[in-house]
Amino acid sequence: MKKTLALTAAFAMLAGSAAAEEVTLKAASAFATGTTFARPFAAFVDWVNENGKGVLQINVVGGPEAVPPFELGNAVSSGVVDLANNTAAFYTNLLPEGDALKLATNTIQDQRANGCYDIIDEMHQSAMNVKYLARTGDNVNFHLYLTKPIEKPDLNGLTIRTTPVYQAMFKALGANLVRTAPGEVYTALERGAIDGYGWPIQGVLDLGWDEQTKYRVDPGFYQVDVNVIVNLDKWNGLGDEQKALLEKAAEWIEAKNADNLDINAKEAAAQAEAGIEVIEFSGDDREAWLKAAQDEGWAAIAAINADAADKLKTCF
Repeated sequence: MKKTLALTAAFAMLAGSAAAEEVTLKAASAFATGTTFARPFAAFVDWVNENGKGVLQINVVGGPEAVPPFELGNAVSSGVVDLANNTAAFYTNLLPEGDALKLATNTIQDQRANGCYDIIDEMHQSAMNVKYLARTGDNVNFHLYLTKPIEKPDLNGLTIRTTPVYQAMFKALGANLVRTAPGEVYTALERGAIDGYGWPIQGVLDLGWDEQTKYRVDPGFYQVDVNVIVNLDKWNGLGDEQKALLEKAAEWIEAKNADNLDINAKEAAAQAEAGIEVIEFSGDDREAWLKAAQDEGWAAIAAINADAADKLKTCF
């Protein structure tokens, strides 16, 4: 009986010790729960919480209702939250060079293999005090969506909602630019305050914007980056097992980027069913459209940091 009691007490102490060592990270997302660019992060969190019992857990405090999208970069940088699901376009105030991430034409796996990931991680650590952990969004292009048709790559006379993602390109093509949070786009379209917006092929129907959208301009351009970033002080305070768990989760969620090709096709079909017509540029117009995207995008990065532009262009 004494031996049994002693063993029971010992196991209880070990269990208590293990529970005490488990770390819970507080997280937030720039995107509303259940929408396109929140879903991969939700899967990432579920994977961590399932595989990290007794080691590490993630508690998501919410989306834009908890932390406004353009303030989330500051929140994770300062440690208000430990981990964030965010796009570099929403934290260019802290890392202007981060706007280059959209210009990649290869995958995050390619970037890890060729050393580009390490360059990007160092940029995030130095400028933002965050660890660049994972990237989702590969294979998802951006498009221009409109309430009125255009015949060529000329946006003169149009007022377009923008973020840093499209700013240089749309400005060069003559658009009048308005910057708003995603939650304000529907109302702006409804009131006629804007004639269109830039957004990826995925997510338009999730947000209800299809109700106010008549056209999508093809081909798509750029590539979505939605990143999992971790406060650097919190990251450095984690144990090796906890870091390894998060890195394994990053590898797992990044592998799912391959699914985006099928998702894109389904989304395009759903947009067509919702009444969104396609304006397809071809020939010289197509070339001019895509050239404006890349040329203006890289020129904007070079104007901010020519050295970073050179390094990233080489490995993207």
